[in-house]
Amino acid sequence: MGGKKGLKGARFIAETLQGYGVTHVFYMEAMLRMAAVEMEALGIERVIAHSEKAAAYMADGYARISGKPGICMAQSVGAANLAAGLQDPWLGISPVIALTGQKTPLYRDRNAYQEIPHRDFFSTVTKFNVEVNLPQQLPFMLRQAFREATSGVPRPVHIDLPDFKGRVIESALIDSDPVVEEIYCSYPAFRPKAPADAIARAGDAIARSKRPVIVAGGGARISGAGGRILHLARKAQIPVVTTTGGKGTISETDSLWGGIVGIYSMKPANQIVHHADLVIYIGSNTGDQSTFDWQVPQPGVNVIQIDLDPAELGRNYPNTIGLPGDAAAVCGQLVDAVSEIRRPEWPEKAAGFLAMWDKEYENLLTSSEVPIRPERICRELEKKLPENAVLVADTGYSAIWTATMMRLKPTQSYLRAAGSLGWALPAALGAKCGAPDRPVVCFCGDGGFYYHISELETARRCRINTVTVVNNNNALSQGVDDIESVYAGKSGTPNSLYRFEPVNISRVAEGFGCIGIRVEHPEEIAPALVKALAADGPVVVEIMTDISARTPAPWKP
Repeated sequence: MGGKKGLKGARFIAETLQGYGVTHVFYMEAMLRMAAVEMEALGIERVIAHSEKAAAYMADGYARISGKPGICMAQSVGAANLAAGLQDPWLGISPVIALTGQKTPLYRDRNAYQEIPHRDFFSTVTKFNVEVNLPQQLPFMLRQAFREATSGVPRPVHIDLPDFKGRVIESALIDSDPVVEEIYCSYPAFRPKAPADAIARAGDAIARSKRPVIVAGGGARISGAGGRILHLARKAQIPVVTTTGGKGTISETDSLWGGIVGIYSMKPANQIVHHADLVIYIGSNTGDQSTFDWQVPQPGVNVIQIDLDPAELGRNYPNTIGLPGDAAAVCGQLVDAVSEIRRPEWPEKAAGFLAMWDKEYENLLTSSEVPIRPERICRELEKKLPENAVLVADTGYSAIWTATMMRLKPTQSYLRAAGSLGWALPAALGAKCGAPDRPVVCFCGDGGFYYHISELETARRCRINTVTVVNNNNALSQGVDDIESVYAGKSGTPNSLYRFEPVNISRVAEGFGCIGIRVEHPEEIAPALVKALAADGPVVVEIMTDISARTPAPWKP
């Protein structure tokens, strides 16, 4: 891209994004309008959302499935909303680059219309948070944004541009060529290995253990470590469980797979980890969600932990052999360091836990009850999900149902909200933009669906053909039991805190110009999914379910 000094800022931004392989930008009007014109000329799709949070979630879904940074933008008054949307990519370890506008220095601290300082909004949800006040800063800061987002632990970054819609930078001449550093076009940008002495100690601990288990987290999935994890597991006869974020890291039909661990979990996975004498965390933190409040495993157990961030090693389990580095690279080192180990009794015991779980839930997975059981939805969706599909699940019950009741293949991908209800619908749209040749299925409840229902218009307008499965029980059912318990013995209307008025969501989808399908009986699920997956347009499959259905309670010792 040499010989282009003197480019207008708008063109500079567009060429830089194109150079880094960006195909879509997600935003709320009216940010960087001039740059948007240049992006169109270069073939970059501009996706205007209906809220700043939705734009951030779209960029997040795009980043998680494409392996490239996702771009989102908002003008000054929308900056707070955009920052709120960055919580999920921060928690989900996703490289999102947020661009906002703010009033120029002459306007600041003078009660300028719609203006309050932005930087603090972004400080807790970004790893790089800067202001560009002069055009000369743009080349460095924009390039650094990609470097920060994709290197180390990938996470969101933020650049604030002068003028509420960024016009100062767009209009300025940039006396520098756009520079693209190819290594930062995708993540992980680097794959560091662990020190040899730490690998030796870890290999020795694996050889000496009688009941080791691997816990694969979201970092393992991001790193693409599944193949090496499975190689290590087979070589040393180690059962593998995953966190919800790590779901799909290895085939869930493999004989060594033991389920989903933690709070959003399956009983056999927690049992396996509880009985283990060595827990090998690969790309997983050891927070409350993945350990069921540090009860699975219990304190004192021997741990090996692989993480890109050395500060995570031993954070909650002091008796840890820490292996700083990329999950796939370090797993490769462990494969080389470990000899063939035969301990058939332990994998057989782990498989026994899983077999008991399967037997316990088979009746619900095949249930003919009306209203429909969510387990039956999961079984039918598992059978109809294409080999290369991307399944995007909301938080809460949606994550638990899909994580525990569905078995995925390595050719399928699973993305779940890191905590934000309503994330799944816009994230699925972003994922489809990032993987246009793959079927994308969103799974959410009616409560989560209502957050960003307006993005059905975005899907239709931008021809983003996803399938959204709505588990509709006319309620926020995850809180029902607790709400009823706090009302126990008191007068009042507990259902006013969780019940919704009945709404025909499939007809609402049709009103947005999408295809709506309503399912009221279990035998209708499979034909509806077949029709939805074959459709040429965005589809909403509304499935009427039982409000009394509860996800599996997490097991603890």
